[in-house]
Amino acid sequence: MYTKEDIETLAKDFEKCHKVLIALGDENRQHLILEMMKMEVCYGARVGDITDRTHFSRPAVSHHLQILKNAGILKMRKEGTKNYYYFDPDTNSFDRLISVLQRAKSLTAELPDRSGEK
Repeated sequence: MYTKEDIETLAKDFEKCHKVLIALGDENRQHLILEMMKMEVCYGARVGDITDRTHFSRPAVSHHLQILKNAGILKMRKEGTKNYYYFDPDTNSFDRLISVLQRAKSLTAELPDRSGEK
């Protein structure tokens, strides 16, 4: 059984996932992530390459990439004047979110059924 402290800790950890939840919650960023995955370029993709594969403008792609980068989903590498965006291999932001969701699932499974159905 979960305690009040467990729930408070879960709430704090959930809040720490705010950036990744916002990043993944946007339909345009979901599309951008999928397109980047389909590109299969492990060294990274440039804004122009991503723009060519999506219906987004260069400024929109840059904006969405920045949000994904700030959320810890993407990283950026500079080579001279070129920027390459790639998925963060550490996956810390995803690991944190998965942990929070698993704990939330366990907690809600222990709550009584309030639907009125038997």
